[in-house]
Amino acid sequence: MKKLPYEWLEEIINLAAEWVVAVDRHAAVMFINPAYCEYLGITQQEAIGKDVRDVIENTRMHIILQTGRAEIASIHTIKGSEMIANRYPFYIDGELVGAVGAVMFRNAKDWMAYSNKVQPLIEELDYYKKRFASELKSKYSFDDLIGTTASFIEAKQLAARVSTSQSAVLLTGKSGTGKELFAHAIHGASTRSVYPFVRVNSASIPEQLLESELFGYEDGAFTGAKKGGKKGKFELAHRGTIFLDEIGDMPLAMQSKLLRVLQEKEIERVGGQGAIPVDVRVIAATHRNLEEMVRQRKFREDLYYRLNVMKIDIPSLKERKKDIPAIATVLLRKLASNFDRSFITLSKEVENRLLLHNWPGNVRELENVLERAVNVIDGSIIRIHHLPLYLQEELPQEMEGHTEKVPMAVVPLKYTLQKAEKEAIQHALRQAANKTEAARLLGIGKTKLYDKCREYEL
Repeated sequence: MKKLPYEWLEEIINLAAEWVVAVDRHAAVMFINPAYCEYLGITQQEAIGKDVRDVIENTRMHIILQTGRAEIASIHTIKGSEMIANRYPFYIDGELVGAVGAVMFRNAKDWMAYSNKVQPLIEELDYYKKRFASELKSKYSFDDLIGTTASFIEAKQLAARVSTSQSAVLLTGKSGTGKELFAHAIHGASTRSVYPFVRVNSASIPEQLLESELFGYEDGAFTGAKKGGKKGKFELAHRGTIFLDEIGDMPLAMQSKLLRVLQEKEIERVGGQGAIPVDVRVIAATHRNLEEMVRQRKFREDLYYRLNVMKIDIPSLKERKKDIPAIATVLLRKLASNFDRSFITLSKEVENRLLLHNWPGNVRELENVLERAVNVIDGSIIRIHHLPLYLQEELPQEMEGHTEKVPMAVVPLKYTLQKAEKEAIQHALRQAANKTEAARLLGIGKTKLYDKCREYEL
């Protein structure tokens, strides 16, 4: 390898730092650049060979030789001016042979000018770090999955085991059972936990925008495209985990493109010309029966088997009613904090009523019920009259410990109509390939269907 000429090295040193000095093992000056000499009022010839303490005021180069440790961004006062200096020990073949020092900023003004240039970059970095922490990190761990029912413990244990693998995971269960919490916990316990956790709700993104959201787009790919292009969810999740919620609502055309990404481990932006490699673990979730959808050719069989490597069925709240008191305690603790309350608890009567309800909306419905109650209570105890009307007036078909039938109380017409509307929408969603088709079957507009799905949390 050809060595650089001495003149080149000297010029590189002069360009790379303001003032530079190098000393040997005995603290004698071996090199000092002209700019440093000019400031000190001495020539290079006069400085070379002298003890550095006789050349540079308040120097610490001899201390670096004693400690063998670097000093970074150290304040150095020369001629009454405070400068910023870096000092490093110099090793050859493991032996300390000298030290080198460099003045990076000659005064506070230089430092402030540099700081003013760097500060916006630091603030931008802080913004993205905070965004990463709040949006692209898992928020829940396995400790947040509350329950002692056997079926729930089994699902939780299986999730914990698969968290350390790289295989795809399919989470199934009714809406509101906590599939997203499981996805957070799996990512948080995986080797990918320090990398992004990116969430995508396949049902909430319009079909025509789904491809650009997942795979991104290049500059000028379509009218209104962001200048410079935009990364998609898969690129953002590189080396981390992508959570594809409501995968059963993904259009068939997009399913084909997703399958290719999972097989080839690369994406192509909308309007792009080349493939971009991505390393992403996929966790998918659905409340639909994908096996039935495969039989009906509403979901690709090859994609189903690609996603269904590790399947975890999450039981509904109806199937684990004994967990309701423990879950309610945790939810009330969170609500008390949000509402700046010291303590909120359930009366025994309310606890019994919650145990008798069938919870079609699962844990999400329970949380909504408790939040509504916290909004209307005056004290710290939730009582029957604080519950929604449908829970106040509801009587169970079979009382615990009795086999005789008990007549149901009359439910207000408003709630009966809402229940019928919700069931009709659920039926249409099960029959249709996507929400556009479901809206057609129901005889309503797609926008109205989306509004109703949000209202009923479908």
